[in-house]
Amino acid sequence: MLSGHGDPAPGRPGRGASAPGPTGPGLTGPGLTGPDLTEPGLTGPGLAEPDRFEPGPAVRPSVRPAVHAASGKRLGAANPRQEGPVDLRLVPPALAAWATAALTTVASPGRVVGLVAVCLLAVGALLITGRRQAGRAGGRRGRATAAASLLCVAAAAASAGLHGADLRRGPVPELAREYATVTAEVELTSDPRPTRPRVRGDRVTPDSVLIDAEVRRVEGAGRAAVATRTPVLMLVTVGSRGSKGRDGKPAGPGARQVPGRRAPGGASASWGRSASGASWLGLLPSTRLRVTGRLVPPLSDGDRIAAVLRVRDRAGPPVVGEASGAQRLAGRLRAGLRSATDGLPADARALLPGLVVGDTSRITPELDEAFKATDLAHTLAVSGSNLTIVLALLLGPPGLAQHVERRGLAPRLGVPLRATALLGGALTLGFVVVCRPDPSVLRAAACGAIVLLALATGRRRSLIPALACAVLLLVLYDPWLARSYGFLLSVLATGALLTLAPRWSAALRRRRVPPRLAEALAAAAAAQAVCAPVVAMLSARVSLVAVPCNLLVEFALAPATALGFAVLVTAPVASPAAEALAWCASWPAGWIAAVARAGAALPGGGVDWPGSWGGAFLLALLTGGLVLLGRRLSRHPWLCAVCGVLLLLAVVRPPPLTRVLTGWPPPGWRLAMCDVGQGDATVLAAGDGAGVVVDAGPDPVLVDRCLRELGITRVPLVVLTHFHADHVAGLPGVLRGRAVGAIQTTGFEEPADQVTFVRKAAQARGVPLARAVAGERRRLGALDWEVLWPPPDPAPRPEGPNDASVTLLVRVGGLRMLLLGDLEPPAQQALSRSAAAPLVQNVDVLKVAHHGSAYQDPELIRAVAPRLALISCGADNPYGHPAPGTVAALRAGGARVLRTDRDGALAVGTGTDGELRVTRG
Repeated sequence: MLSGHGDPAPGRPGRGASAPGPTGPGLTGPGLTGPDLTEPGLTGPGLAEPDRFEPGPAVRPSVRPAVHAASGKRLGAANPRQEGPVDLRLVPPALAAWATAALTTVASPGRVVGLVAVCLLAVGALLITGRRQAGRAGGRRGRATAAASLLCVAAAAASAGLHGADLRRGPVPELAREYATVTAEVELTSDPRPTRPRVRGDRVTPDSVLIDAEVRRVEGAGRAAVATRTPVLMLVTVGSRGSKGRDGKPAGPGARQVPGRRAPGGASASWGRSASGASWLGLLPSTRLRVTGRLVPPLSDGDRIAAVLRVRDRAGPPVVGEASGAQRLAGRLRAGLRSATDGLPADARALLPGLVVGDTSRITPELDEAFKATDLAHTLAVSGSNLTIVLALLLGPPGLAQHVERRGLAPRLGVPLRATALLGGALTLGFVVVCRPDPSVLRAAACGAIVLLALATGRRRSLIPALACAVLLLVLYDPWLARSYGFLLSVLATGALLTLAPRWSAALRRRRVPPRLAEALAAAAAAQAVCAPVVAMLSARVSLVAVPCNLLVEFALAPATALGFAVLVTAPVASPAAEALAWCASWPAGWIAAVARAGAALPGGGVDWPGSWGGAFLLALLTGGLVLLGRRLSRHPWLCAVCGVLLLLAVVRPPPLTRVLTGWPPPGWRLAMCDVGQGDATVLAAGDGAGVVVDAGPDPVLVDRCLRELGITRVPLVVLTHFHADHVAGLPGVLRGRAVGAIQTTGFEEPADQVTFVRKAAQARGVPLARAVAGERRRLGALDWEVLWPPPDPAPRPEGPNDASVTLLVRVGGLRMLLLGDLEPPAQQALSRSAAAPLVQNVDVLKVAHHGSAYQDPELIRAVAPRLALISCGADNPYGHPAPGTVAALRAGGARVLRTDRDGALAVGTGTDGELRVTRG
């Protein structure tokens, strides 16, 4: 089929020709994570070698340069026509513009004007010099490149300077410096997105909504209303969480706050379930609101916003202007996609909208962490891969896009070549509207537009110049992209796929690796190698399973995305058909989620790494060394096999091998205190692979990692001493992948939101809840424990959750261990006067109450007289835990004091002589 084009024109390849055409519209690379880790680019097997040419017997690769040189033409005289050397002329101007934009967005106007003037003068000098040396061809090319770079520097400086000045002008920045309360009319420029609540001290931060917006009109106290157009970030508080505390713990919105860990699992699941929260999440871009809130300055000068507008929701969003028609249509399409996926399994229901349009509202924190741990987070964000898959359906494989005998829907429907390009442009525009004009979507669309232009004009373009052109245009259009890590990762992934991946793929094929596997493996490895240093700097972690996980999901991404777009288009007109398509898409989507969960569950799936530019540079050097070493090792298959086995062992970490190499966990350990930061999580050994967990800490990732390192697969009982977030928020990490018998809690059910969280987490896993009461005694093998506090009906009523903490006396292997939870002096004194007082005297191990705070009862410390005192607290916590006075009192009583903020995880056992033995993890 000739698709209406007739016979091939002279010099143009016909049937069987192997000349490549322009490839797909964007680039994507596996292994990318971070705050905006979406990337434009090209993907697919046809992209690994954009200039692939299989020579006949008379044309050998070694003589290609000679063929080009003899022809005197850049494309050569071969038939099919063959690309010559890569055109790098646009690369220096693009890099120069990028660097300039990154530096001048925050520069003063005087410096920007001076830089532009210097560049223009330098260009003039180059032109004058060029006229005097007109006969030197090499000099002409160098001067032209230098002049182009200087002009791009001037243009980037001017654009960045104007953007920066525009951000700083008007009344909003001044009002933000005064922390003024204002009434503003704002227009939304992005979808509302929920924040993940974070644990700070003993509480969880309030539920909030983040929305990018533009202030169109603002009026402050004593100020007249002023029309403006200033970008801000709206932070809308739609809920309130808090608890009163002592010794400096924050007790409300005005208290001192420090960065905390993300509240996991169901701690954020309740967010947005209120009518108010749902109404904010349902807003569309271009909607206008009239809100009252406080303006505050942004965190840094390099932000693309002039201020943060803090709004406390009272009765839902006050809408004064509806969204545009295009945005309402896009909203209906996205809502139809969500509705069609409602009946799918949980993972597929959450993933499919994310794969198609970047809607991650259903992604649970647990699944989100799994995607980040395996460097699969880029699949959940709209990027070049999404647009590539959509256009591939229209154009066919990217490598055949300009052939007379194309594939795809367009040639099958008889659509001419240039009309196909116009149709692709319309599809790209629709893609931007539906997926929202976020920076990542715009980057993907820009790359697609360049390739579609090449298709429409019938001109071939090398991919490196196309990438440089996209970078240049995007940086000039939006200079703030030059300071975006997401943009940096996009370009790095793109460059890796265009430069390293084809060479690595060819090397693998020479070693008899199947072509498709070689291309996929080379693309994944190249993108990971180039992007890993930046990702490590952002996440302070290096994934060892990123490449295999990306390979395993690669074949599922295209069908899941293609079927997802079919659901998107079908849902408004044929709901049953959309649901059937969604059911089909759930299979590849479920596979992607399963790979992410399995990779994240591997004990050695990642290693901690310095999160700084120094750490990134060190990882880049290490990666380069490994690449050079890999080239040498590839000549020795047995050495490669040995290295592969060693890497597999490092990732899987079989417990017997880990124990031999690291000494953790030590044999015969009885009690382990996990290092979970500012919180509590203690494990009591209860047999082979079993442990009783007392408190879960503030972070599910940390407690899950601790339990995996200890080899705990069964948890007969979880004891939650009280409901503060730093003791219960990590519960999903304890429940993850383990058989849990029951959860036992205190009877003092405050704060209410954390009580609800625990109940829902237990209900979701079918784990029964029980109440611990003083006098209760249980035994599990050699492990014996007794509940000492709280009494069934305490009088007077406890002042707060801390004084109602479940207190345990544990006996195992000849050791007596007292776990005090967060008891404060009133409850400690009551315990000393209770019938259990004789039981707590002269114990071997004491889990010090309340992270070693200053609020301790000296009489109880003297009565307990522990040989070993363990304190669980976070490094550099803002509360001063543990208090020096508490540590001194414990040491004065003869106790050895160890703390997780300095000593890490701790395991306690006994030696053959009965002496306490402590091992640091």
